[in-house]
Amino acid sequence: MEEKEKLRICLLSYRSNPHCGGQGVYLKNLSRALKDLGHHVEVVSGPPDPLIDRDIPVHHIPCLDLYNEKDPFRIPTLKELSDPVNLYEWLGVSTMGFPEPFTFGVRACKFLKNKLNNYDIVHDNQCLSYGIWAISRNIPTTATIHHPITIDRDISISTLSSLWKKAKQKRWFSFIGMQKRVARAFSHIITVSKCAGNDISREFDIPQSRFRIVPNGINTDIFHPVPGIEREKGRIIVTNSADTPLKGLFYLFQALAEISKTRKVRLFVVGTPKKNGSVVKLIRTLGIGHLVTFTGRINDDEFVRHYARAAMAVVPSVYEGFGLPAGEAMACGVPVISTTGGALPEVVGDAGILVPPANHLLLAEAVKSVIDSPELADKLGWEGYKRVQDNFTWKRAAEKTVEAYREVILDYRRI
Repeated sequence: MEEKEKLRICLLSYRSNPHCGGQGVYLKNLSRALKDLGHHVEVVSGPPDPLIDRDIPVHHIPCLDLYNEKDPFRIPTLKELSDPVNLYEWLGVSTMGFPEPFTFGVRACKFLKNKLNNYDIVHDNQCLSYGIWAISRNIPTTATIHHPITIDRDISISTLSSLWKKAKQKRWFSFIGMQKRVARAFSHIITVSKCAGNDISREFDIPQSRFRIVPNGINTDIFHPVPGIEREKGRIIVTNSADTPLKGLFYLFQALAEISKTRKVRLFVVGTPKKNGSVVKLIRTLGIGHLVTFTGRINDDEFVRHYARAAMAVVPSVYEGFGLPAGEAMACGVPVISTTGGALPEVVGDAGILVPPANHLLLAEAVKSVIDSPELADKLGWEGYKRVQDNFTWKRAAEKTVEAYREVILDYRRI
């Protein structure tokens, strides 16, 4: 294959919300960057609408969409349930499982059956379904694994004391066995950090030689400093409102309670908390409700203005396969305090303050140090901005992804 030959790429993504979660951000930005390099890109997607740019064709795969927030866990019609894949999806969700990776793969395989000649390569965005494995037998195929989902499972289970709740979590994560088996079938796997590659290799029992490290980019057309808006002393921003233990929000709340004893501080949480969930309960228990503001869903312009007013951004995650929130804050010139969970040190480098995960006291001390030193805050803001500009662009990510594609295609042809 000529090095300059343009590729026909099919990106698969089973659930890619562009407003919530790294997989949706990845799909939207990588598809754009690949298209800008001159390649033909099409997307095959499950719900919700990934809001891909209009010049990139998107094929929406119908499903029951039982996690649709407008009508969650609805009861399907008998006509819908006459389809065996729909029935499997409904039974899986009804028994506390998560069948979407499996069912999307089956549907994508059926959809692409007579269309594979339209593409040079298929790129799976962490579905890792048996259907994707079937596709890979007929066309060069690779997958991105952002981080091993086994870590989400283990951290989630470790926070629970009830045997029943532990059993429910194990049931929900029961798709992991399938993902491990399918991942082992790929000759090349793309992942977003050295840490993620090492952890996936260990957890999924895959040789490290199969991994290609392609760091995510940061969309600097969206995330950038905003002139004319003053930073507010003591104003902290965090971009995750989920109850998920992996994201470490509980430790930030505990740190906030500690900081507020001696400093004036406010925390702005991008997103909406789960009604009567553990996040809301902890805020009430700590008595910090007057210090915490949830933004609800906001658009990109509002998001960047929140960054512009923030004195610092905190990334309290216990583990991240990459750490887009850290990179986005740095791109906006916001001083970053992050844990060392997972790949976050690879993103933050020496351009932020790093503390061990799950330690609210050290997190509190780091926040105090930035509040007390405007000079330190300015230094971190500039160094973070420069680090993103120098290291994390989607153009670079797309170029390295195409290099991996060409390796996959050559290996497939040898077979």
